[in-house]
Amino acid sequence: MSDNGTRRARTRGPVQIRGGEPDPRQEGTTTDQRLLDARGPSDWVHADPWRVLRIQAEFVEGFGLLAELPRAVSVFGSARTKPGTPYYEAGVELGAALAQAGYAVITGGGPGAMEAANKGACEAGGMSVGLGIELPFEQELNEWVDVGIAFRYFFVRKTMFVKYAQAFVILPGGFGTLDELFEALTLVQTTKVTRFPVILFGSSYWAGLLDWIRTTLVTEGTVSPHDLDLITVTDDVAEAVAVIAAAEAAREAAGQPGGEPAPTEG
Repeated sequence: MSDNGTRRARTRGPVQIRGGEPDPRQEGTTTDQRLLDARGPSDWVHADPWRVLRIQAEFVEGFGLLAELPRAVSVFGSARTKPGTPYYEAGVELGAALAQAGYAVITGGGPGAMEAANKGACEAGGMSVGLGIELPFEQELNEWVDVGIAFRYFFVRKTMFVKYAQAFVILPGGFGTLDELFEALTLVQTTKVTRFPVILFGSSYWAGLLDWIRTTLVTEGTVSPHDLDLITVTDDVAEAVAVIAAAEAAREAAGQPGGEPAPTEG
């Protein structure tokens, strides 16, 4: 309390605070003074306000790196896919075909199916992009990435996958791949992005999931039957590329750039 009985006010940058006791260690100091004083604990770098700046910085870095990227396709798949296996070789073929069609290839930058798509694009002379993620275990971007960045936050990374891609191609994978699949389907279903192909590559691998969607989700009414039309299933690299090219042509005819939000009324 002040001498006249009113609650004492203090400021923290643009924020005004009344009530409670100020930290005696900060009494009589300014923000600049505390910034330039190197002494004291380092816990502040893990506080939520500082995290906001880190998140902002990640968006800025991602946008800056990818802003001039040519039209691109995001390819997902398991990090556990082994070289020489059919799905790895399909990933290499897919990356090469996309590059030859004029698309940059964006992956999560890791090993397995991601490495395969990056390798195919790189060997075909295309642009090979890797968007990595900080994990508890060490994982470097694979050697076939031409342009790469490692993110701290999954949601920032997801934004980059969608914003700069014309389509998603989903090779066989696990939880992370399923996460990206359903993220893409939700964005298309809710018209956050328009005319955005979501292609499942490997019909036998995805058959059980699609059957469950038909027999459980559609039957229970939690998705509509026409929601299945959002998914293309193929085992043919040429068909996948053709679907992507057709969707791009439709976007251009409608005057809509790829990956942008749908127009809203009002």
